[in-house]
Amino acid sequence: MQSPGPGQFGPKAPARGRHLLPSPPRPARSPERPQFGWREGLPPPPPPLPEADAVVANFHRGIVDEVAAAVARDPVVVVGMAQNPVVKSARKLLDEEGVKFTYLEYGSYVSKWKERLAIKLWAGFPTFPMVFIDGVLIGGNRELVKLKADGKLKK
Repeated sequence: MQSPGPGQFGPKAPARGRHLLPSPPRPARSPERPQFGWREGLPPPPPPLPEADAVVANFHRGIVDEVAAAVARDPVVVVGMAQNPVVKSARKLLDEEGVKFTYLEYGSYVSKWKERLAIKLWAGFPTFPMVFIDGVLIGGNRELVKLKADGKLKK
């Protein structure tokens, strides 16, 4: 069997460091700090499409509603995924401190990634676990450890 030749796997990827779309303009900086990431002469990026907002708002809406309901109902909620050691550490810390919590698990590294993406978009937090206390996202395991160290983790 021959190995595939060039171009047999689809179009060639863009070279590293090249962007398909220009970066959005940034706020003006003081004269002593130059503004990087935006070159003069490039057109501004197109405005976001209203259809895109509708797609994101309805992306796995049932899962997002399930998480939102748990966050509104229960004092402490941990949202995580299987096989993730950081999620396990957060749950272990809460168990050791005697904090009752609701755990919601969505897939593992190879399954339900779209559902987890919808939760990340809704919460505005990029990683798991997501720890909610009294309806507020406090962060992940690192923030939970800091709360424990500060003595602010309530039972």
